[in-house]
Amino acid sequence: MKIRILSFTDRGETLARKLAGGLGGLADRGISASEWTAAYFASCNALIFVGAAGIAVRSIAPHLKHKASDPAVVVVDEGGRYAIPILSGHLGGANDLAKEIGRLCGAVPVITTATDIEGRFAVDEWARRQKCAIPDPDRILGISSSILRGQTITVTSDWPITGECPPGVQTGPAGNVRLSLTIDRSGALHLVPRIAVLGVGCKRDTCAEAIEKVFASFLEANSLSPLCITKVCSIDRKAHERGLLSFCEHHGWAFETFHAQALAEVPGSFTSSGFVMDTVGVDNVCERAAVLGCEVSDIDGTSCGASVPPEDPQSDARSRGTLFIPKYARDGVTFALAVRPYAPDWRWQYE
Repeated sequence: MKIRILSFTDRGETLARKLAGGLGGLADRGISASEWTAAYFASCNALIFVGAAGIAVRSIAPHLKHKASDPAVVVVDEGGRYAIPILSGHLGGANDLAKEIGRLCGAVPVITTATDIEGRFAVDEWARRQKCAIPDPDRILGISSSILRGQTITVTSDWPITGECPPGVQTGPAGNVRLSLTIDRSGALHLVPRIAVLGVGCKRDTCAEAIEKVFASFLEANSLSPLCITKVCSIDRKAHERGLLSFCEHHGWAFETFHAQALAEVPGSFTSSGFVMDTVGVDNVCERAAVLGCEVSDIDGTSCGASVPPEDPQSDARSRGTLFIPKYARDGVTFALAVRPYAPDWRWQYE
């Protein structure tokens, strides 16, 4: 988590440096709040103002876009008495950040979100805890309002959810769905676990537009949400393919490549091609690359969290991926999708 902390006085700077040490952030002083906010609002996960709330509000106002993308913003008075989340309390983690600040300096977290005040289940907080993206975050309000009115929402999931359902939540048949945990596209408000790796193969010098066109067909054919994808993998011969690099950059995905021998050693049953074997030295690129790409401890820049069952003695830093969507080929481009083990639970608040 990338955190910047701004202070304005000597006393505030002392507190800012203490928080930076405890949170792993960087403390700044000697820059105007507006310039500082403009420099870091889009690039940081969280901004902390050590000073007056009014300064923070005026500074962040021109940069607000959407709760799904805005960073967490917390204000702490320079005396360290109160920590006030003023932006992205759930999705951005500002509420939890305020609580952590409280543990570091004794500040009282001033939490104002309705579900927290009432002690009720928060969909967006659960999504963040379970490492999920939310394609349509504007629909969260309807779910939260129903829970706050005392109604019960129904959740379906493509994975077993361990633990006991929180009050106001039940699991049930698809006909009663209000919320769905899936990597498929869904008519309900759905949370998309970020657990997938996209394997890609293509002819030399294939342009980004051609790759994008086939990718759109791949998503449509498999009713797949692209938000589940965390990175793209291929063979090292494609490491400098401009079309692939542009495709990945457009979607904000890291691009990782592997030597043919490493791909050949991936265990499992894959779609074999003699032509591909003769051309690049391994019988399949997209499927093998997707599975091999899952074999790291951290595929999305955050800790694995729910992705690896902590109680499973077989899980380790190289948890095996599973081929989820086999080779899809069109116009000289191939795609495949692999997913990491995923074990969601009903925990929705950090202790």
